[in-house]
Amino acid sequence: MRIGLAGVGRIGAFHARTLADLGFVDELVVTDADLETAKAVADELGAEVAPDAETLLASGVDGFVIATATPGHAPLLRLSVAAGVPTFCEKPVAATLEETIALAALVADAGVPVHVGFQRRFDAGYRRARRAVESGELGFVHTIRANTHDQAPPHASYIPVSGGIFRDCNVHDFDILRFVTGREVATAYATGANKGADFFAAAGDVDTGAALLTLDDGTIVMVSSARYNGGGHDVRMEIFGEKGTIAVGLDHSLAMRSAEDDVDFPRGPRKWSFMERFLPAYRAELTAFADVARGLRPSPCTVRDALEAFRIAEACERSRAERRPVALAEIRSTDETEGI
Repeated sequence: MRIGLAGVGRIGAFHARTLADLGFVDELVVTDADLETAKAVADELGAEVAPDAETLLASGVDGFVIATATPGHAPLLRLSVAAGVPTFCEKPVAATLEETIALAALVADAGVPVHVGFQRRFDAGYRRARRAVESGELGFVHTIRANTHDQAPPHASYIPVSGGIFRDCNVHDFDILRFVTGREVATAYATGANKGADFFAAAGDVDTGAALLTLDDGTIVMVSSARYNGGGHDVRMEIFGEKGTIAVGLDHSLAMRSAEDDVDFPRGPRKWSFMERFLPAYRAELTAFADVARGLRPSPCTVRDALEAFRIAEACERSRAERRPVALAEIRSTDETEGI
């Protein structure tokens, strides 16, 4: 396969190296606003360089990977859909709810396969948890806890364009919650606080967030996020059911230690970044994208899925700002496209 990739920053270069290592990729073509950086990555991997995305898409690629900064996602996705090229797009597909709704409608009308990069759907632990819920192994599920705690905050320049902690960080929890349970969120009540660097508050954001969600079947979900977690990168989900409980991320890399005597769990080593934590999942999702591009399977995470996760994040951010519970019915969906 001939695969094109736009954006060779941190996640883009990571995806480029992953693609270069996958046997089905015969040719890799990269582009970036900084062509010198694109050339450096291409030289390392034996890839081609295109001067821009338009040239890349016209070069006969079988699939297109969008890994630029967030402001580039929507314009590039529109280009690739217009070109009829199957596309993998990192989250979010757009920076605003309105643009995400418009893109969901565009992709649905065009019929071009688009796979959005929520890599947790390909993590072995989350997939096992989904089977436990689907099979009835846990009985009815009554409570879920989910968290995404970064070991250290991103650079200050990232925060003003991140969309806020719920849209940037917990959106992964919101997507995987839908994936594991098969349910939708009905209401959200969220809060946040700052104890770290001043640049979070200066951008109108928080460095610590929490949300209490209620699913459409009455299940209670507690979600937390943090930009400071010195023990390591900590991503987990705990699902409590009538007949049993299952946990994702509860292994020896767990970023905490026990206060109890004679407990040697976890023994380490710990994970220090999301790329380290989800390396196998990243490889699996790009392998799945190859099958999508070849027409062997439907998209495992559609733009509509990305929209639903964004709607939950939007509800949480509105709840935090207005200090009240927010019903998901208040947040527009693709069924409410008037004025777009």
